Amino acid sequence: MAVITDEEIAAARKAGEEVGPCAIAAHYFAEDRSLGVELDNGVRLRVPVSLIQGLGEASDEVLAAIEISPVGWGLHFPAIDADVYVPSLFRGIYGSRAWMRELGRRTSPAKAAASRENGKKGGRPRKAEVHA
Repeated sequence: MAVITDEEIAAARKAGEEVGPCAIAAHYFAEDRSLGVELDNGVRLRVPVSLIQGLGEASDEVLAAIEISPVGWGLHFPAIDADVYVPSLFRGIYGSRAWMRELGRRTSPAKAAASRENGKKGGRPRKAEVHA
């Protein structure tokens, strides 16, 4: 059997402290269909579930049943077997690259209004040419 030294225990404890912030609470807010996450450093984030891959179509009951991973880096929704990586949420990454690209393609009243305003100004500006 291997013997663990006091130095190894101290190093393991230090490494455990350096993992960064982790989720200590998560809540689904049905009134505006958003997911709230609180980290152990006091930081809180609230994101509409329509922006998070795999959660947009889920029912309120499914979204209310949230499990936090033991390390606090993951949120699990057992009824739909969906997982959300907490550090990505705080970086504004709500799904795969393909999912995020598709979200950007969707039209909305705000995008349509911005496009109309841009059109009044002559459209999208041309890319500047760089001469070396």
